[in-house]
Amino acid sequence: MHNYEVTPTVFFGHGSPTTILDDRETMDAWSGMAQTIGKPKAILCVSAHWCTQGIKVTAMEQPPTIHDFGRGLPAQLFEVQYPAPGDIDLAERVRDILAPLPVELDQDWGLDHAAWTVLSVAYPEADVPVIQLSMDARKPISWHFELGRKLRPLREEGILILGSGNVVHTLAQMEWNIHAKPHDWADRFNDLVINVIETNTPERLFDHEALGHDAAMSIPPQDLGHYWPLFYVLGARHEEDKVTINPKHVQYKSLSMMSFLLDCR
Repeated sequence: MHNYEVTPTVFFGHGSPTTILDDRETMDAWSGMAQTIGKPKAILCVSAHWCTQGIKVTAMEQPPTIHDFGRGLPAQLFEVQYPAPGDIDLAERVRDILAPLPVELDQDWGLDHAAWTVLSVAYPEADVPVIQLSMDARKPISWHFELGRKLRPLREEGILILGSGNVVHTLAQMEWNIHAKPHDWADRFNDLVINVIETNTPERLFDHEALGHDAAMSIPPQDLGHYWPLFYVLGARHEEDKVTINPKHVQYKSLSMMSFLLDCR
């Protein structure tokens, strides 16, 4: 066991931006996880909404709030601002820790809605510095997992590693009724991923195509970016981490809200 402080790491199933308007169960769970974690030194967020060619990390004093979604959503979502400061020193630390992989210090991105939807609930005061790490869209699942392993030492430096994505994310199969019964394949794949997390067997998920129909329906090729943040969090896991999973449900028939905390304190 560690005899020094290790910051937890967490995955949030960020769902639709409307989650912060109409899903009290999930918001209460996210807020409870943040209370368990406490206030970290800073947050490194791996967001489903920043997929790039190569690796980038935001490096600015004040990252902008990005409203990266369609105009059909409620107007108040476009008014949300999450004015957390950035952390250029942490961005440089991430670049160094991932060497010899090239990492670009980015001044153009900011905090997209996969980041600020969860952060505005978990840390509503926006008083914890936040940076975002992009995901190289050319790489396989196992590569993203190994990058998470490289990031693990940040936990001993007081940094919260946060992944924001979904393990079921199929927009074409959604129904805009938050209480609609999930597709059977969505529930089955969500349960499979939960079992993988509970048994600490992430390699079972590395070959997504081999997992068959439920996986293909839950995370089709065009939505794999929503899946990858999971593996950064699992890669940063310590063997002795305790797992807290809450919530576990699928909403809108094909959107998993499953979120979990890894904590070895």
